[in-house]
Amino acid sequence: MRADRGRALDRENPDRLYTITGGRAHAGSAAFDTVTLIVAEADPRPGMQSEHVKILRMARRPVAVVEISARLRLPVSVVKILLCDLLDSGRITARHPVAARTQVPDVATLEQVLIGLRNL
Repeated sequence: MRADRGRALDRENPDRLYTITGGRAHAGSAAFDTVTLIVAEADPRPGMQSEHVKILRMARRPVAVVEISARLRLPVSVVKILLCDLLDSGRITARHPVAARTQVPDVATLEQVLIGLRNL
Protein backbone atom coordinates (compact mmCIF):
# COMPACT_ATOMS: atom_id res chain seq x y z
CA MET A 1 0.00 0.00 0.00
CA ARG A 2 1.34 3.42 -0.89
CA ALA A 3 2.07 5.83 1.95
CA ASP A 4 -0.18 8.57 0.53
CA ARG A 5 -3.24 6.31 0.63
CA GLY A 6 -4.83 6.61 4.04
CA ARG A 7 -7.56 4.37 5.31
CA ALA A 8 -10.97 5.25 3.91
CA LEU A 9 -12.21 5.90 7.44
CA ASP A 10 -9.47 8.47 8.03
CA ARG A 11 -10.79 10.40 5.04
CA GLU A 12 -14.44 10.08 6.09
CA ASN A 13 -16.36 13.32 6.36
CA PRO A 14 -17.33 13.85 10.03
CA ASP A 15 -20.45 15.73 8.92
CA ARG A 16 -21.64 12.63 7.06
CA LEU A 17 -21.16 10.44 10.13
CA TYR A 18 -23.03 13.01 12.22
CA THR A 19 -25.88 12.95 9.74
CA ILE A 20 -26.01 9.15 9.53
CA THR A 21 -26.30 8.81 13.32
CA GLY A 22 -28.62 11.76 13.80
CA GLY A 23 -25.98 13.41 15.97
CA ARG A 24 -25.76 10.52 18.43
CA ALA A 25 -22.32 9.55 19.66
CA HIS A 26 -23.20 6.29 21.45
CA ALA A 27 -25.53 3.39 20.88
CA GLY A 28 -28.41 3.46 23.31
CA SER A 29 -27.93 -0.21 24.10
CA ALA A 30 -25.13 -2.60 24.93
CA ALA A 31 -26.93 -5.30 22.90
CA PHE A 32 -24.14 -5.53 20.34
CA ASP A 33 -20.51 -6.50 20.29
CA THR A 34 -18.43 -7.06 17.19
CA VAL A 35 -19.35 -10.75 16.83
CA THR A 36 -23.08 -10.40 17.50
CA LEU A 37 -25.04 -11.87 14.60
CA ILE A 38 -27.71 -9.66 13.11
CA VAL A 39 -30.79 -11.12 11.39
CA ALA A 40 -33.38 -9.08 9.50
CA GLU A 41 -36.95 -9.60 10.66
CA ALA A 42 -38.52 -7.27 8.09
CA ASP A 43 -37.93 -5.95 4.61
CA PRO A 44 -36.84 -2.37 4.03
CA ARG A 45 -39.68 0.10 3.67
CA PRO A 46 -39.85 3.13 1.39
CA GLY A 47 -38.32 6.25 2.89
CA MET A 48 -35.87 4.44 5.16
CA GLN A 49 -32.36 5.76 5.61
CA SER A 50 -30.13 4.15 2.97
CA GLU A 51 -27.76 2.62 5.56
CA HIS A 52 -30.70 0.96 7.31
CA VAL A 53 -31.83 -0.48 3.97
CA LYS A 54 -28.36 -1.84 3.26
CA ILE A 55 -28.17 -3.45 6.70
CA LEU A 56 -31.56 -5.13 6.30
CA ARG A 57 -30.55 -6.50 2.91
CA MET A 58 -27.23 -7.80 4.28
CA ALA A 59 -28.94 -9.37 7.26
CA ARG A 60 -31.29 -11.58 5.30
CA ARG A 61 -28.85 -14.22 6.50
CA PRO A 62 -27.06 -13.86 9.84
CA VAL A 63 -24.19 -11.40 9.58
CA ALA A 64 -21.77 -10.17 12.26
CA VAL A 65 -21.67 -6.53 13.34
CA VAL A 66 -18.03 -6.27 12.31
CA GLU A 67 -18.86 -7.57 8.82
CA ILE A 68 -21.63 -4.99 8.43
CA SER A 69 -19.14 -2.33 9.46
CA ALA A 70 -16.63 -3.52 6.88
CA ARG A 71 -19.16 -3.75 4.05
CA LEU A 72 -20.61 -0.30 4.77
CA ARG A 73 -17.15 1.15 5.34
CA LEU A 74 -18.37 2.75 8.55
CA PRO A 75 -16.90 2.63 12.06
CA VAL A 76 -18.31 -0.10 14.29
CA SER A 77 -19.57 2.57 16.70
CA VAL A 78 -21.67 4.15 13.94
CA VAL A 79 -23.00 0.75 12.84
CA LYS A 80 -24.04 -0.03 16.43
CA ILE A 81 -26.09 3.18 16.53
CA LEU A 82 -27.81 2.22 13.28
CA LEU A 83 -28.44 -1.29 14.60
CA CYS A 84 -30.03 0.12 17.75
CA ASP A 85 -32.49 2.01 15.56
CA LEU A 86 -33.40 -1.20 13.75
CA LEU A 87 -33.57 -3.25 16.94
CA ASP A 88 -35.82 -0.69 18.65
CA SER A 89 -38.20 -0.77 15.68
CA GLY A 90 -38.27 -4.59 15.66
CA ARG A 91 -36.74 -4.82 12.19
CA ILE A 92 -33.76 -6.96 13.32
CA THR A 93 -32.85 -9.41 16.04
CA ALA A 94 -29.44 -9.78 17.63
CA ARG A 95 -28.07 -13.26 18.25
CA HIS A 96 -25.03 -13.71 20.40
CA PRO A 97 -22.71 -16.60 19.54
CA VAL A 98 -23.34 -19.72 21.61
CA ALA A 99 -19.70 -19.88 22.74
CA ALA A 100 -20.10 -16.59 24.57
CA ARG A 101 -22.95 -18.04 26.66
CA THR A 102 -21.31 -21.31 27.70
CA GLN A 103 -19.35 -21.72 30.88
CA VAL A 104 -15.76 -22.89 30.89
CA PRO A 105 -15.27 -26.25 32.65
CA ASP A 106 -13.64 -26.06 36.05
CA VAL A 107 -9.94 -26.86 36.45
CA ALA A 108 -10.59 -30.24 38.13
CA THR A 109 -12.60 -31.45 35.12
CA LEU A 110 -9.90 -30.33 32.71
CA GLU A 111 -7.25 -32.12 34.77
CA GLN A 112 -9.31 -35.34 34.68
CA VAL A 113 -9.61 -35.06 30.89
CA LEU A 114 -5.84 -34.53 30.61
CA ILE A 115 -5.14 -37.58 32.78
CA GLY A 116 -7.56 -39.64 30.67
CA LEU A 117 -5.82 -38.55 27.46
CA ARG A 118 -2.41 -39.40 28.87
CA ASN A 119 -3.64 -42.89 29.78
CA LEU A 120 -4.65 -43.61 26.20
